[in-house]
Amino acid sequence: MKILFVEPAVFFTAFAMSLTTPLTTQYLYRRIWEETGNYSFAFDSNISKCEQNESSTLTAFQKEVQKKASLFNLQMEMSGLIPALVSTFFLLSSSDQRGRKFPIILSSIGILASNIWLCLLCYFAFPLQLLIASTFICALLGNFNTFWSACFAYVVDQCKEDKQTIRIAIVDCMIGIVSGLTGLSSGYFIRQLGFVWSFLIIVIALVINLVFIIFFLGDSIKESSSQNVTMSCAESFKNQFQRTYMLFKNASGKQRSLLCLLLFTVVIYFFVIIGISPVLIIYELGSPLCWNEVLIGYGSALGSVSFFSSFLGIWLFSHCMEDIYIAFIGIFTTMTGIVMTAFAKTTLLMFLVRVPFFLVIAPLSVLRSMLSRVVPSTEQGTLFACIALLEILGGVTATSAFNGIYSATVAWYPGFVFLLSAGILLIPVINLCAVKCINGSEGSYVVLTEEEPTEDTSDR
Repeated sequence: MKILFVEPAVFFTAFAMSLTTPLTTQYLYRRIWEETGNYSFAFDSNISKCEQNESSTLTAFQKEVQKKASLFNLQMEMSGLIPALVSTFFLLSSSDQRGRKFPIILSSIGILASNIWLCLLCYFAFPLQLLIASTFICALLGNFNTFWSACFAYVVDQCKEDKQTIRIAIVDCMIGIVSGLTGLSSGYFIRQLGFVWSFLIIVIALVINLVFIIFFLGDSIKESSSQNVTMSCAESFKNQFQRTYMLFKNASGKQRSLLCLLLFTVVIYFFVIIGISPVLIIYELGSPLCWNEVLIGYGSALGSVSFFSSFLGIWLFSHCMEDIYIAFIGIFTTMTGIVMTAFAKTTLLMFLVRVPFFLVIAPLSVLRSMLSRVVPSTEQGTLFACIALLEILGGVTATSAFNGIYSATVAWYPGFVFLLSAGILLIPVINLCAVKCINGSEGSYVVLTEEEPTEDTSDR
């Protein structure tokens, strides 16, 4: 008997994602450290291999390692850009006909293959440039963005419109709880087990996840017809692009304006949040913080608490205010946290920086829910394909841009990239003000899908 709860798959994938990211970044940092100069990296040290004296030769060497690690992160992200865009768009758009399990399975296979490659790379100490292959493999079959967007579409299929925000927030909360616990232990994974065994544990979790999805998870929608299966690849891509085009063309002027503004808001906010994430770890490894792997794990765990606090915030605020105001609060508190990060010079202050991030995920959950109410239920897969496509493009661009900016500014002011990020977040604020003005006459966010039958009738 099949079950219609995607949460177990969310659990295992969140565990894999939250452990893969710090493992990969720190493995890259240590390999570059050891290959750049004659300094050895102390794996069992209780402190980071870092020098706080700005005039020492070790400090200059450490900044050079940060620069190289940041640029290598850029190369990794760029290598998976094109395949990720193509695979994500095709998999999620086609899920309206093929079912949501189709992209969930393929993206899970891609994530599993990528981690198997990372495990082999660490075990055999392959050249560091082959680390780029892990990103390419994951992107080719659909990466984490593909998986999450397919899961959100899966959840929306089963929810009434007034429950979508809470249900999406629950999934985000679950991701956060798992990520927090995993992040808390990531440093101990590295210290006690090493990179090879840590990646092997991720592989085992992903195998269990794939077995659950294939044999136990039911599909939230039925395949609409068999004709899509017999389409050629070119015809299938043409069909998906046409569906996306019609999503905007068939919308009323007001719908189209709201759809474009909300999509742009999601992308810009996602751009900033994803862009600063890998830079933050490199920033913590460097002077003057000089964190070790355990402190980074603690920091990741505290950061992941924001998933749970965002859910609580949405649940509480939804009783007394509109979704758009929750998004405003989340954006402004995130800006505060990012500005504090730019001036954090001590471990205590860096931990306190996580406090203003307590609603960092809330805008994403709320905006996804608002977007899902702008389009018909039959177009949810196409909508989430657009969101995922823009998130991938924005995420890769952000990682490339932020790593490039950080590598260029780390020598004179490492916190510059965070101040720039806070400034960019003014764009989502302006967009949401425009959304409020467009929809101001109703006094609340309008579920525009209710207007469509009337429009269709009049067209005929």
